[in-house]
Amino acid sequence: MRQRRIHRALREAAGTSEVVEAALADFRARYPAEHLPPLVIVIAALDEEAALPSVLAEIPPRIGSLDARVLVVDDGSTDRTAEVAEAGGALVCRLSRNCGHGVALRTGYRIAREGGARYIATLDADGQWDPADLPAMIELLEADKADFVIGSRQLGRTENTDAVRNLGVRFFSRLISFLTGTRVTDSSSGLRAMRAEITATVRQTQPQYQTSELLIGAILQGYRVAEVPTVMRVRRAGRSKKGHNLLYGLRYARVILRTYVRERFSRTASS
Repeated sequence: MRQRRIHRALREAAGTSEVVEAALADFRARYPAEHLPPLVIVIAALDEEAALPSVLAEIPPRIGSLDARVLVVDDGSTDRTAEVAEAGGALVCRLSRNCGHGVALRTGYRIAREGGARYIATLDADGQWDPADLPAMIELLEADKADFVIGSRQLGRTENTDAVRNLGVRFFSRLISFLTGTRVTDSSSGLRAMRAEITATVRQTQPQYQTSELLIGAILQGYRVAEVPTVMRVRRAGRSKKGHNLLYGLRYARVILRTYVRERFSRTASS
């Protein structure tokens, strides 16, 4: 597999919108009559052919009382990620080059909304988050007790032994809790479930550090956030795409602060 740079910048690369539109056009051509069920599970994947099959095998066709479908957005992989995703029964949308995890997720959100999904869940392609925790999350949405549900490793546990990263999870969650006035214990969890409308009404611009942007925007727009305990497992295969801890942390902090200021200013200006 050839090596290349992974897009981790704070801004989208030039031509990203054209790449996304081309991918959407290709998806519609390959699935012309696809009407999606109430729940769509979006997985953004980059070079995850080794880990993805076991992830897909764990996701049942029904979660709680809802029919579910998996949508894998291949973020410009150079391996067989798209092929193994299709073999595992997932719908697949392919971006022609690596655009960033946030771009891939937003592409999946758009497909899910346009296909009629009522709820959208997310999982990572590396197998660190357990789909068995999704029924409890969907139950909160269906019972109208929350609009946005996070699977929290802080309420459960983590198998990750990286002390710096674990400290960062706690620090940034407390920072977001302080800024928004809403208690959050795991702001960067990849296991989430939400009303599909949130992905349309909350502004999202980050190509990589998107978890805090969506969460802060949802809170400040008045959506109800809840958490359920989960276990963050070790990666099934392959290597993390997040990069160096210090650089990741600095960029994540910048996104938190910029998103908070942007959303607060937007609310003040519109009131």
